Amino acid sequence: MGLLEDLLERSGGVCELSGAADDLVVYEVPPVSTGGLDGSILISATCKNQIENPDAMDANHWRCLNDSMWSEHDAVKVVVWRMLNRLKSEGWPQDLLGMMYLDEETLEWAKATGEGKEEGEKIVHRDVNGNILENGDNVVLIKDLKVKGSSMVAKQGTAVRRISLDHENAEYIEGRVDGQQIVIVTKYVKKT
Repeated sequence: MGLLEDLLERSGGVCELSGAADDLVVYEVPPVSTGGLDGSILISATCKNQIENPDAMDANHWRCLNDSMWSEHDAVKVVVWRMLNRLKSEGWPQDLLGMMYLDEETLEWAKATGEGKEEGEKIVHRDVNGNILENGDNVVLIKDLKVKGSSMVAKQGTAVRRISLDHENAEYIEGRVDGQQIVIVTKYVKKT
């Protein structure tokens, strides 16, 4: 069975956040390291659009989190925690956050995108041109980089796909170059 079929079976054919049964899509919960069944959820196109475009947020749509916050699946709980934090100013999400429990590892995953922090506290990763980098973005190296601890040189123009951000340092990202996972300084990459 494929990932979509596994998620359909796990969710009972409905959105794991809102319970909607139409326009269901697979959503890989960032930062994606494993993906797969444990790193993905099945959600409606409406939920996906509002997650990815905060300007399109309809706070009343997310009242469904009252039920989905009790999911047994960590990926669902991570997205619920992030959306409740995004909606904190509404009032009611604070009560739900107070009731919600995430173990340390799951909470760290939930916080990895900077959700739950005030705007001034968030670590923002930017490429050489000042564009904001996000988990899963693709970048290109703008100069040859010697990889510390090896004889490898990552060549200028090399595409690095599906980067992950260092959530403690705005200058570092991670990506795979020539089959090796390396840390890259953001001032040497350009977002594609």
